[in-house]
Amino acid sequence: MKVRTVNDWNEIEKIIQKSESCTLSMVDSDGLPYAVPMNFGYCNGVIFLHSAPEGKKIGLLKQNPNVCVSFSTDHLLRWQNKGVACSYSMKYRSVLMFGAIEFLEDMTEKEAALGCIMKHYQAEGYRFSEPAIRNVCVMRLKPTKTEGRAYGY
Repeated sequence: MKVRTVNDWNEIEKIIQKSESCTLSMVDSDGLPYAVPMNFGYCNGVIFLHSAPEGKKIGLLKQNPNVCVSFSTDHLLRWQNKGVACSYSMKYRSVLMFGAIEFLEDMTEKEAALGCIMKHYQAEGYRFSEPAIRNVCVMRLKPTKTEGRAYGY
């Protein structure tokens, strides 16, 4: 079984929408990779993330906003022969998105982005207070490059 490149945008969006979380990957000041799992929202081709306004991740993103965000779903263990360890593999679908993080400051933009994030996890029935919007860091990624892969599907 070969890894298949996913080029169809509808399939890429389905992979993103099925993913429960994403992994935000950055580079630290020593040139080492730094990756953190995050909740996200995906609306109109844009990824939205939120975070506490301070911390290692925010510091790194302010130094270098270039990131890779990965999504992965439909994981299923498969094998050709249960008694042969090397015959085991994992079916999956995945997407990588590359680009530069933008920090949102405008309250209306932040509220819309937070709404997009909430929509990914809960269809409706939420609201945001002004202090909650003001005190959270909201980020936007407009991808400049997207790659999709699937194995076993």
